[in-house]
Amino acid sequence: MSNLLHHIELILMYIVELGTILLELFGIFVLISTGITSFVRWFRRDVKLRLYLAQGIAISLEFKMGSEVLRTVVVRDWEELGILGAVILLRGLLTFLIHWEIKHEEKALEKHG
Repeated sequence: MSNLLHHIELILMYIVELGTILLELFGIFVLISTGITSFVRWFRRDVKLRLYLAQGIAISLEFKMGSEVLRTVVVRDWEELGILGAVILLRGLLTFLIHWEIKHEEKALEKHG
């Protein structure tokens, strides 16, 4: 029975590690593609550039935060949990600030047409 539990735990750890890596990669891909597209929009003088960039950063942060939440499944000690909690808190705060910026940018665009 103990051997079976050990194998199940290993499988869970591999699934969590794979999921974490995939979510991190999705976040990186979104951020890079948003940056490249924003650079092109900057050359075209797009008035919605700031809004587009903020939305891309927010989505990227959501993926990265999802990977941190998934990582909490396999945490072994309190110190590591504290570090993960701090990272999640900081990313959550950044996401909140970016969403606040998005809301204000949308209002500014509505005022100007």
